[in-house]
Amino acid sequence: MQPASIFQHLIGCRLCFYHVAPNMAASDRSNDGQDSILEPLSFPEQTIDSSNTFVPQCPRNELLVCLFCSESTPLLQKDVLLKHLLLEHKLVIADVKLIADLPKYMLYWKGRFLEQPVKDFCSVIKTNSTGPVEKQENYFLLCDVLPEDQILREKLQQKRLEEVLEQQQKERDDSSFHRLCMFCSEEFTGNRSSLLNHMAREHSFSIGLPDNIVYCNEFLDTLQSKLDNLQCLYCEKIFRDKTTLKDHMRKKAHRRINANNREYDRFYVINYLELGKTWEEVQSEDDRELVDDENDDWSDWQSHPVSAVCLFCDHQSDTMDHIYTHMKEAHGFDLHSLKTELNLKFYQQVKLVNFIRRHIHQNRCYGCQENFDSRADILHHIMAKSHVMKLPEMSIWDQPQYFFPTYENDALLCTLSDSDEDERDETNRSEDIPVIAEDISNLKILKQTSVLNQLLKHRGSTC
Repeated sequence: MQPASIFQHLIGCRLCFYHVAPNMAASDRSNDGQDSILEPLSFPEQTIDSSNTFVPQCPRNELLVCLFCSESTPLLQKDVLLKHLLLEHKLVIADVKLIADLPKYMLYWKGRFLEQPVKDFCSVIKTNSTGPVEKQENYFLLCDVLPEDQILREKLQQKRLEEVLEQQQKERDDSSFHRLCMFCSEEFTGNRSSLLNHMAREHSFSIGLPDNIVYCNEFLDTLQSKLDNLQCLYCEKIFRDKTTLKDHMRKKAHRRINANNREYDRFYVINYLELGKTWEEVQSEDDRELVDDENDDWSDWQSHPVSAVCLFCDHQSDTMDHIYTHMKEAHGFDLHSLKTELNLKFYQQVKLVNFIRRHIHQNRCYGCQENFDSRADILHHIMAKSHVMKLPEMSIWDQPQYFFPTYENDALLCTLSDSDEDERDETNRSEDIPVIAEDISNLKILKQTSVLNQLLKHRGSTC
């Protein structure tokens, strides 16, 4: 597998350990002074709000145990343990957010690592492979490429789905439901469907079919809390009194919930069917479209171009040539020139891009390490001081922590190549090989003297 293909696989895994979580420091310093990035960043068009990210229902008082030692943390502080695994044991777990039951997942692999060496299960990335042996380090990636890991994740997901369906069935059969309507204070007892149908019919407020909802009481408590705080359920603005809020929701037709608010995802069964997919994605998959049709017309197929983002500003482009030109003309940064000048291999280019991304994100000059208060200040500094092309010693940025993307949707990383020759292979072939036109002015002579004709005659004489 080519280096670019391996790296694209790593990006696809969406490793959940790049950037420090919101409840931790924005720039966490380890003992050796290096920055630790644990959670994935995304460019603005795909911003991930970790506070609204859907997490499968699980007991919040459970402990997460380290796979190698006695370290443990509460489930709500999982980022602390992920950081510990990375820094102390050099192990990374891919797609942590898609694991249905993380505590049981960790316990399973803790037991397996006691039975067999970690190398038997994990992909190994060796750093500084061409350098001195004492400077080489092995990092381990535990992901569902391993069949055993994939089966474990699927079993945990299936068990969680069964638990959710069992909870839903209990709520459907529950006849002790008792609650007031959030809009007219009418009292409802018996089954939850009577209240939900009433709000949809009388108040034009529908949160979906009762049979599609789970943890209904918690759902209604969440909505009631927002109304008690004078917050619109759709636009989520705060109003000064209840009358103003009611008029707003009625006039603006805001008697509905905001489908983009991931806080509500855990209350819909559809979100437990396939982890990693939102209800919109699952709902849009219509099996009827999969019926084979020999007359299918693919002429209207349109590919979605990958949009790359500048290293220094928010400028985006659908073509790599344009983004490289923009960085060179607008910021004076020439990545191709650095690659040639420093003879950078593929993974060194990856680490350099991530190194610069991280420093710009943290408003720190990568040339002199000076900190600034804003993106505008850092950009003004590197231009004024001519630090754009001023890189520190290679040992500073050629570090294993920069193997992994600062931004998980960084399309620029997918365009890197081992050498300029790779980018010009096809062009060189067409330029180096001369094409001579065939002289067909006398076809009769050509047929008589052709090599094929001679071979056929020779074959006939030997038979």
